[in-house]
Amino acid sequence: MRVLVLSASLRRDSLSSRLARRTGDCFAANDVVVKLHSLAEFTMPLYDQDVEDSDGFPVGADALRDALTDRDAFVIVSPEYNGSMPDSLKNAIDWLFRYRPQPFNERQCMLLSSSPSMIGGNRGLWALRMPLEHLGTRVYPDMFSLAQAQRAFDDSGQLADRTIHRVWTPPSHRSPIS
Repeated sequence: MRVLVLSASLRRDSLSSRLARRTGDCFAANDVVVKLHSLAEFTMPLYDQDVEDSDGFPVGADALRDALTDRDAFVIVSPEYNGSMPDSLKNAIDWLFRYRPQPFNERQCMLLSSSPSMIGGNRGLWALRMPLEHLGTRVYPDMFSLAQAQRAFDDSGQLADRTIHRVWTPPSHRSPIS
């Protein structure tokens, strides 16, 4: 299986990017081929029908579509902005919606969030889930939100909380004291 793990944060060392890297490590430990990307790699203007009509699709939208369609499934690790998804992520979805065939349709997806808040960005995931499901994405029923994420990672990038670490680590890779 080949999976795209996308950090929806534009900041290089954001909490979402840290969780995306850890997610990729967990998939790779289970023999999944992982391609890790950041939304910051896919620059595109705000969606505008006039821009699409005059200039076509931006290079960033083409590249994101290719990264998505090259994989069997995808994971989005998103921050929460004011109770919703980041505007840059919604903009990317709006651009990708215009392609035919539609790249989200019938694709498997898992949603994760990280936030310094006590609820870990869960409201943003609900906002993100709606357009993806509308476009035919098969979103995994359970979503994972990492609350108080600013304290969640140790210096090596692992999850500091051993309870969460156990959830994210395959049995064959757990240490005897886990």
